[in-house]
Amino acid sequence: MANTNSLFDTYDNNLSIPDSKREKMSESRESTRERIKNWFSKHHPDYPVSFWIQGSHKNHLNIRTEDEDCDQDDGIYIDRDPADSVDGTTLQEWILEALKGSTSTPPKHKKKCLRNYYRPDYLGPFHIDYPSYYKTDDMPHPLLTVKNGNLEESDPQEFTEWLNGHVDEKGQLRRLIRYLKGWADFKKKWCEMPNGLTLTVLVCNHFTGRDGRDDKALYYTLCGIYNDLDSRWECIMPSTPHDDLLSRYDESFRISFMHALWDLIQDAKRALDEESRYEASKLWQNHLGPKYPLAPKEPGKGSREALGALVGDNKPYFDGGKSIF
Repeated sequence: MANTNSLFDTYDNNLSIPDSKREKMSESRESTRERIKNWFSKHHPDYPVSFWIQGSHKNHLNIRTEDEDCDQDDGIYIDRDPADSVDGTTLQEWILEALKGSTSTPPKHKKKCLRNYYRPDYLGPFHIDYPSYYKTDDMPHPLLTVKNGNLEESDPQEFTEWLNGHVDEKGQLRRLIRYLKGWADFKKKWCEMPNGLTLTVLVCNHFTGRDGRDDKALYYTLCGIYNDLDSRWECIMPSTPHDDLLSRYDESFRISFMHALWDLIQDAKRALDEESRYEASKLWQNHLGPKYPLAPKEPGKGSREALGALVGDNKPYFDGGKSIF
């Protein structure tokens, strides 16, 4: 049975955002924070501004995508009672004004955030999303602004606390989340995939650890996800607002995703049963993409027999002419 754990270590490294790009993203985030704070201080000083990083970057789950685009989420918190403040759309429009001119690409006003684009030539593009909230000490949860809609309860800090209650000391759960996000990023060329938050919750709900064997842990976790979704198509957000993260997807999406997940599970089982690490790695790479490495090809049967005759049966790595690796 092929042990491909070391190949998953390499895959995880290949999914990691380079340190130089992380530093550039952090510098850009801090610079933009100062710009936003200065804008509010000048134009609306009675709207105190603070920030809290959230999402994949906060939780050490962001990955290097196929198109090299990366993202961060930097929450903007306004310490004011929303009943005595402008509506959510107006607050978003103020933030949009603060962002204008900060980069060569105009920011985008999305439904639940403002997106700012950064394109350093030598590092690849990235963007930072700026969701905004009203939050006072008297409020149980922040209220998220929604373009042309009502404020909604949403609590990213509560989610981070939930996630931290699930992670293991050796980091296997976080690695499995990154693997599944890497799979989704590779497969999205052929079919729509769930967003990173949904995949994160699914992995946490069905995490099955295997010490020193990320390949086995991924397989058994995938089986748990599939069995649960097959019997009940839902993924409830474990923190406020406790909504169903899969409710936005239609039946055609469900069928397509479940087929893709089933194909991954079937080949994962074949990879675990394979004697050849090379053949096992080909099965994994077919689903995870070129960032997943191929193992070196092993000698053929004739080569093994010749090598056994050459070195003799007394070597520790031979047993009747067969490798025990």
